[in-house]
Amino acid sequence: MRFIHTADLHIDSPLRGLSRYEGAPLEHLRGATRRALERLVALAIDEEVDFVLIAGDLYDRDWQDFHTGLFVREQMVRLGRAGIRVFIVQGNHDAQGVITRQIPWPDNVKVFSSRSAETVHLEALDAAIHGHSFPNREVPENLALGYPAAVAGCFNIGLLHTSLTGMAGHDTYAPATLADLKSKGYDYWALGHVHARQVVCETPRVVFPGNLQGRHAAETGAKGCELVTVNGALMEARFMPLDVVRWHQVVVDLQPVQTLDELTQQVTQALQLAALEAGDMLHAVRVLLSGETPLHALEARQPGTLAAAVQAAAQDISGAQVWIEKVRLDLRSPVDRAGLGQGGDALGELVRWVDVLSGDATARARFCGASLADVLGKVPAEVLAALAHEKAGDDIPDLSDAAGLLDLLKDAEATLLARLNTAEAPR
Repeated sequence: MRFIHTADLHIDSPLRGLSRYEGAPLEHLRGATRRALERLVALAIDEEVDFVLIAGDLYDRDWQDFHTGLFVREQMVRLGRAGIRVFIVQGNHDAQGVITRQIPWPDNVKVFSSRSAETVHLEALDAAIHGHSFPNREVPENLALGYPAAVAGCFNIGLLHTSLTGMAGHDTYAPATLADLKSKGYDYWALGHVHARQVVCETPRVVFPGNLQGRHAAETGAKGCELVTVNGALMEARFMPLDVVRWHQVVVDLQPVQTLDELTQQVTQALQLAALEAGDMLHAVRVLLSGETPLHALEARQPGTLAAAVQAAAQDISGAQVWIEKVRLDLRSPVDRAGLGQGGDALGELVRWVDVLSGDATARARFCGASLADVLGKVPAEVLAALAHEKAGDDIPDLSDAAGLLDLLKDAEATLLARLNTAEAPR
C-alpha cells in the first residue's frame, strides 16, 4: 500500500502586497499554490499511490469565484482517472462554515463529516482511515478524543487538522496531546495546520508534512508532502519536495567588507549557496546585511545603495531564478561610540540620550510612543491588516514590544551617527 500525506495547500492564497515590489514575478508567485498541487497530482500518478490524504486547509479562504473550486476539482478528476482515491478533512481555513460556494466532488473524493468522526474501511488494502472536519473556523474542542478505536487487522490512519498542544506562530485549534493520539492505537497520524514539517513521533508515526508551497518569507526551505509505503509490518516514509517557489532568508555578515565590490562578491556567494540545492524553481530571497562596515555611512548618505548592490548581485546568478524580495539592514559604522559620548557636541548628546533610553524601558516606550504616534496614526487600518496578512508586520513598529523598540532606537542612532560623522563615510 502506498499513499501521499499532504496538508495546508492554501490554494489561491491571495499574496497581498506583491505589487509594492517593483519587478516582482507576480504571475509566478500567485500561481505557485496551483502549480504545487499539479506537481502533487503528477507525483501521485507516477508513484501509483492508492490514495492521497489532505489534512485540512486545502483552500486558503472562501472562493472569490468558482474558478478556484473548478481548478481543484479538475486535479481530483485527474487522480480519479488514475484510480487514486482522495480523503480530505477540512481545517480552519476551509471549514464547512467558511467555504460558501459548492461544487460536487468527483466520486473518488471523500470529505469527512464535520459533525462527528467517521471511518472509511478500505478492505482491499486492509486499511482504515478516520477523520473529522472542522465545522467552523474556530474549533476549541479536542476532536481527537472523539475518534474511534483502531480497526483490528487494519493499518489505521488518523486524519486530523490540529495545533496539538500549541505551536509557535499558529493559532490553537482542535488541541490534542500526543498521549491522546497514541490512545487510539493507530499506526499513522496524518496531521495538518503547522506549516513547518515536523515528525512528532515515530511509533506511531505522527507527522506534520508542512504546507505544500511556501507563501512568504517566513515559510522558508523545501516544501512538499510525505510519500508512505506500507509493506506488512514495515513502513517507509519519504519527504518529497514539490514547491515551485522556494523562500529563503539569507544573512550576509559585512564585518570584513569595505567596498561595494566586496559586498557584491559576498552576496553572490550567499545567493549561489541558497539556490544550489534546488533545480528549476524561483528562489525568493530576503537578505539581511549585518555587521560593522564603512558601507553603512555610504548607505546613510545615499539610501538604497546597498539594496541596489544586492539586486545587482542577484542579476549575476546563472543557472537559477533569483528574486530579491526584500533587503534589510542591521549595520553600524566603525565609529568610536564611547569617545563620541564624551564629547560636548550634538553627537555626544545623541549617544548619551540613547544610553539613557536603552536602560529605561518605560522612558523608551514613552519617547518612542510620542515620536511615532502621529505617523502610525496616519497609517490606514486596511494597510495594517494587509501587512499582518502577508507576515510583513515587522515593517510597522509595535509600541508594546520593548526589545523591538530598543532595536529600532539603536538602528536610528547608528544611521544618525553615520550621517553626522561624515569623516568616517567612504566615497
